[in-house]
Amino acid sequence: MEDGQTMTVSPIKFPASYSSSLGYYCAMSAGKEEVSVSEGDVRILTSGGLRIPMHASVLASVSSVLENILDRPRKGRNNEKIVPILGVPSDAVLAFVRYLYSSRCSEDDLDNYGIHLLTLSHVYSIRKLKQRCTRGLAARLNTDNVVDMLQLARLCDAPDLYVKCMKLLSKDFKGVEESEGWRFLQGHDPWLELEILQFLDDAESAKKRRRKEREAQSLYLQLSEAMECLEHICTEGCTSVGPYDKEPSRDGPCNKFSTCQGLQLLIRHFATCSKRVDGGCSRCKRMWQLFRLHSSICECDQLDSCKVPLCRQFKLKTQSVKKGDDARWRLLVRKVKMARVMSSLSLPLPMRKQWEQTRQQHQRRSHGR
Repeated sequence: MEDGQTMTVSPIKFPASYSSSLGYYCAMSAGKEEVSVSEGDVRILTSGGLRIPMHASVLASVSSVLENILDRPRKGRNNEKIVPILGVPSDAVLAFVRYLYSSRCSEDDLDNYGIHLLTLSHVYSIRKLKQRCTRGLAARLNTDNVVDMLQLARLCDAPDLYVKCMKLLSKDFKGVEESEGWRFLQGHDPWLELEILQFLDDAESAKKRRRKEREAQSLYLQLSEAMECLEHICTEGCTSVGPYDKEPSRDGPCNKFSTCQGLQLLIRHFATCSKRVDGGCSRCKRMWQLFRLHSSICECDQLDSCKVPLCRQFKLKTQSVKKGDDARWRLLVRKVKMARVMSSLSLPLPMRKQWEQTRQQHQRRSHGR
């Protein structure tokens, strides 16, 4: 645009989709021709020398900052109200003015002037435009512009855009390192570079922590399933191992046969191992811990009612242990109990009812009823 251009406001009413009590439509011409139909009472001055007529009522209604600028006393004899909007291209100011009148921001405006519109919305406290620009710029993020967008998000106090930028940096930092924006950042803004590297380090630590938590939760779920299978084997019997007064089941594998099969092999080894007495067998130690874990979570009321081996002995031993001892073991027991409850709650309602019925049947059989 050429210096000294003037734009006017024509008193055309808004269409239905642009209805407004102000009753004005900003008819802006990007060419040299002027459309002088109705003069505004305010002029917006751009860096390119463009003077855009506006209505003070429009500016005051959308921005308290612009309202305060209009209320300032004017120096000299000139009564003309001038609102300078400098530091951004004239076309960006035009897009900004269009939004003030229509409350709409097109995708083309975001493509061409999104950064400038976000800056103007922040400076003049226009919340809806700021939200629109934040969403639009976040959707246009890539490895080439993410550093620039991050700096803009910090300057314009746009936390949503800031988080989006950081997530992209964490996801594809190698690609960002090759961008021109990152190289510029390293030479001119070491504090932001340190902030990014700290975020990446924290994100990696959080990722490792979540992975450890998932692994631990998986272990608790496996132990919970092993406890169910142990009760099932010792009360009903499975394919090759069962209680002494019952034959092993011939109905075929149970629905958790992979766990049951491993437990049956472990039980058979435990019953015949010659190293168990001396405590030199790791497999027997594992079986011993499973028996102890079962005893800790067993819900049988009477000591002699449970059919799982060594349950009574471990319960008696637990009663004699001081409360302050073996805190890690009690934590493990609590985690396994929690995993059993969470596993049952994650099942669909019909399967949850079936699981509860099976658990009650195991309890009745353990009591010998």
